[in-house]
Amino acid sequence: MRLITISRQFGSGGRELGKRLSDILGWDYYDREIIEAVAREQGMDEDYVHRVLSRHGWHNYQLTYRNSFHQPLGQPGHRTELLVQERKVIREIAKAGNDCIIVGRDADVILQEEQPFRIFVCADLSFRLERCMKHEEKQPEEERLTEKAILRNIRRIDRNRRQTREILTGKDFGDAGSFDLTVNTARWDIKKLTEAVADFSRRWFECNGK
Repeated sequence: MRLITISRQFGSGGRELGKRLSDILGWDYYDREIIEAVAREQGMDEDYVHRVLSRHGWHNYQLTYRNSFHQPLGQPGHRTELLVQERKVIREIAKAGNDCIIVGRDADVILQEEQPFRIFVCADLSFRLERCMKHEEKQPEEERLTEKAILRNIRRIDRNRRQTREILTGKDFGDAGSFDLTVNTARWDIKKLTEAVADFSRRWFECNGK
């Protein structure tokens, strides 16, 4: 199995790059599909599961041997159960043995024994803000977020991802040594950029005998 994991700053286009990459390579793609699987297993609403897992919350739990979870006394159990189930789904994806791309979910840490090709997607804040604002323009006018609200979201989600990465690995979010390729999407056409990433990926797997 060949596996690519994509970690990303919010608004950098990592999800789009991952989807385009799966189309070029012809590999399976997992992102929201993981949430859907967790929701099915737990018999819960997908939006609820997404909200809970998007808050991450790994830092609220003690990590024991091999990053298993120990829930503190007095803490609600839903988030722990969902995090454990998410981890289980990600491992099942790897066990299936199909070439695939997984976006987010700290899959590069969970599946580190599979030796994935680890990509980190980033961009400067102004580019990410502009990208998010363009996305909001596609929403009904009464549902659009303001620039100020978008900026708060970017900073909040990045902070959660940074805290999670530090807890799981002891390293900074985006630490160059934790990834095989860091991609800055600013001033790039993502479609053309993905073609370059696909070529780089193929060469990486060839060099590693996969």
